[in-house]
Amino acid sequence: MKFSRLFIAVASTTAFSCMALVGCQTQGSTPADRVMRNGYVYTVDGKNSVQQAIAVTGGKIVYVGSDEGVASYIGTQTQLIDLAGRMLMPGFVDAHMHPGDGGRAMTLCDLKYQTMTRKVFQETIQACLDADKGKGPDVWLEVGSWDRMGMTGLDGDPDKSTLDALKTNRPIQVRSTDFHTVLTNSRGLAVAGINKHTANPGDGKYVRDSAGNPTGICEDGAADAMAAVVPPASDAEKLNQTRAALDAMRQQGITSFFDALSGPENGKAFTTLQQSGELTARALLAIKLDPAAAAADPAKTIAEAKALANTYDQGEAKVAPGVSMRHVKLFMDGIINAPADTGAMLTPYLRNAGTDTAPKWTPGKNAGELYFPPQVLNPLLLQAVQAGLDPHLHATGDRAVRDSLNGIEYVRQQLPGNGFRPAITHAESVDPADYARFKALDVTANMSFQWAQQAPSTVDGTSDHLGPARFARMEPSGSISRAGGRVAYGSDWPVDPLDEFLALKIGVTRSGDPLNPHSYGPKYAGRLNADPALSRTDVLRAITMNAAEQLKLDAVVGSVEVGKFADLIVLDKNFMQVPEDELGRNEVLLTMVGGKVVWAKAPFVGPDPKALSQISRTAQ
Repeated sequence: MKFSRLFIAVASTTAFSCMALVGCQTQGSTPADRVMRNGYVYTVDGKNSVQQAIAVTGGKIVYVGSDEGVASYIGTQTQLIDLAGRMLMPGFVDAHMHPGDGGRAMTLCDLKYQTMTRKVFQETIQACLDADKGKGPDVWLEVGSWDRMGMTGLDGDPDKSTLDALKTNRPIQVRSTDFHTVLTNSRGLAVAGINKHTANPGDGKYVRDSAGNPTGICEDGAADAMAAVVPPASDAEKLNQTRAALDAMRQQGITSFFDALSGPENGKAFTTLQQSGELTARALLAIKLDPAAAAADPAKTIAEAKALANTYDQGEAKVAPGVSMRHVKLFMDGIINAPADTGAMLTPYLRNAGTDTAPKWTPGKNAGELYFPPQVLNPLLLQAVQAGLDPHLHATGDRAVRDSLNGIEYVRQQLPGNGFRPAITHAESVDPADYARFKALDVTANMSFQWAQQAPSTVDGTSDHLGPARFARMEPSGSISRAGGRVAYGSDWPVDPLDEFLALKIGVTRSGDPLNPHSYGPKYAGRLNADPALSRTDVLRAITMNAAEQLKLDAVVGSVEVGKFADLIVLDKNFMQVPEDELGRNEVLLTMVGGKVVWAKAPFVGPDPKALSQISRTAQ
């Protein structure tokens, strides 16, 4: 189907008369700054109604309805946008991502999320070293987007010897796609001062050989400690990385985002860009709480978090995007993926007591790691909420999810009527007895829908470690939703490529798309398991209104309704009407935040030349 080109008219007395403009302002309405009409306006209001047109004034929506009804908002200076039948909807609210890491990842030696053998792994990193020969022997080579789980399924987990074989004296650090593992070479261990006598952190470990020597694999808190050895980016480098992240987000239609692991460096970067007019999405930043510090002195931990929040939080949301810092992030456990198996489970992971050719999967002794036990978690959550901080809990295993729900229940009992909004993110394995507790305790389940597709890391490894019963209920977005729970979406970028439409497609079908380069090949095209899928209505609400509710933004964004900020996107294809297998092959043609266009491509290039020229300069 062909669409007519965008028609934008900024009328003047010399160029147009009121008679020449179709639907000129009539008596009784104030002219709008912008009118967008002749579209499929998917509102995500209480009835998920579909309208034709909207009017925007002062960055807010002042009318939603029919083409006929919007005519009274068109004045001589109103900018008209002909949607030509295309779908307009609320901007995406990505309620769990890591934009600082995402922008940084764009500058690293990139393994591109590819499943590769150790040989190809070595060749790719060596090519990065060869292309970077000007760096001295003490300059770290950082490598990103390593698919550890998929690699293990091919020819085993690498270790420091895999990197030691490369032609270099430089320290090397390789970060897994899930951001829970770092692999380093012997030089890297030496620079970091890590040896057989180094104690494991309370929330992670240095994997060791039979003699107790570190193998180069660092998990969870140990991975964070190793990553911290690399000198941080300069302020200028950090700003450029943040600009790159914002550019990627506006092209995806993201108008609000939740930085799920932040600190002063991200707070400073986003605030600097906000002050220079370069912030093109609403930034909400979460402060990570350390388990050891929390166990030692919970009051001090919360006081320090509150002080940091006060430094960067800009208060109530305004039309122009700003910075908010009023959440705390807690890692309840690690990941349920093999070979890490650090997600906290109610029963142990299975281990292969047989051979590779004749496997015999039996319960082992490892039930994962729980980093905040109840005696630490409960008082910590209570003090956080009393300080006005909403908790965001990472929990992948069913035990971590249950303990998180128990902690939230404790706070609900202690503070009846308190309007705090907790979220449990990932929730990859949830005991069915806990599905209904999300609704009962008013807890948002923040889910990354793209994980509900077949992948090398799940089908070829994790399924055996979990066993058939747990694998059959893995990624329970649909089950939680059917039990009445609020499901919101978070991409977790750069754990995965930033591809919102592929994730939404997987939310609807629980299967990937072999034609999408961010998905997997035909071998992995089937459905992950039989757990219920979500509807198209469900996934769009998850990435708009539900995500806004999680972040306490629902009064101002998340739907196309009068009085809300004009955070809007226009799609190339109608998500509600395209065939199911094409849901992941869509794109955003126009992104608007607070009534200002921050991204546009044909046929919508040109609605706001000043804004677009400013953004194009800052994105370079």
